[in-house]
Amino acid sequence: MLLTSACKYGIQATIYLGMQKDDSFVSIKKIAEEFTIPFHFLTKVLQLLTQAGIVESTKGAKGGVRLGKDPDAITLFDIIAVIDGEGIFHDCMLGLPGCGLNTPCPAHEFWAPIRTKYEKSARAISLKDLASDTIRKNLRIGK
Repeated sequence: MLLTSACKYGIQATIYLGMQKDDSFVSIKKIAEEFTIPFHFLTKVLQLLTQAGIVESTKGAKGGVRLGKDPDAITLFDIIAVIDGEGIFHDCMLGLPGCGLNTPCPAHEFWAPIRTKYEKSARAISLKDLASDTIRKNLRIGK
């Protein structure tokens, strides 16, 4: 897959948070156990999402994380961009600098339209859509 493990975990965690019926905080430990994600790794991923305002966190006995804004205002693109960066939507598949229409790589003709469609789709899919589809269609987001 094109996404890092950190990004996949971030998407899983935010979908899970988007599925919650109220806006109470969910413990990171609970999320980590739910998806068998290493706790410290998930904590670092959620820190990135917190810094970007996608997630809010609090410490203490009732601490944890929750969405930092309405799930309808968070897109899949937002999550990917925070964790993995926007490179997947713009960079050459072979990692060659300057790849483009004037100086294409061997994969450019194949990859350019795919990454453009991927970006357009990621910008169009909200966290609300992902969470509600997961509930409505009984989709799995973990192992």
